[in-house]
Amino acid sequence: MRIRMSAATLVTAAVAGSLTALAAVPAHAAEYDSALKVRGVQYDAPGRDSNNCSTGNTDEEYLTVKNYSSSKTVNLKGYVVKDAAGNRFAFTANHYLQPGDYVKLRGGNGSDSDAGNVVYRDNCNFMWNNDKDTIYLYKPTGSRADVHSYTKSGSDADNNGYITFHR
Repeated sequence: MRIRMSAATLVTAAVAGSLTALAAVPAHAAEYDSALKVRGVQYDAPGRDSNNCSTGNTDEEYLTVKNYSSSKTVNLKGYVVKDAAGNRFAFTANHYLQPGDYVKLRGGNGSDSDAGNVVYRDNCNFMWNNDKDTIYLYKPTGSRADVHSYTKSGSDADNNGYITFHR
């Protein structure tokens, strides 16, 4: 017995198979189209938390953002970092990340340095919660570049409150 299929039937079957394959990809596996990604976060600054600008430890709380592109230099100007509560920081100055380079966004006050890979928030209040939080990174266009959530009891947190997000 010979089975005949029309061209329309073959196209419909191919499209249905493609849609099935797409549906099988878990939602958490979706990556945003961005060279910049959150690499890690020091959410619990070592020592007793104090947001006093002169004697506090907010500069020990930081977020690491990395340029995962193999060829593209990215300017951080216009990128925005937010947390679940709506605390935000906008990169307002030019800061260029070469391919594979990173920057630490630190709390507290200090001098930004391309050579030292550091940008200060110039704010002595802690941004990240010590127990759990969600970090959002937005492109200058407003579209989301990356997002990560953590909990203190998270399996990839070390004993010092630092989490590395594996890429």
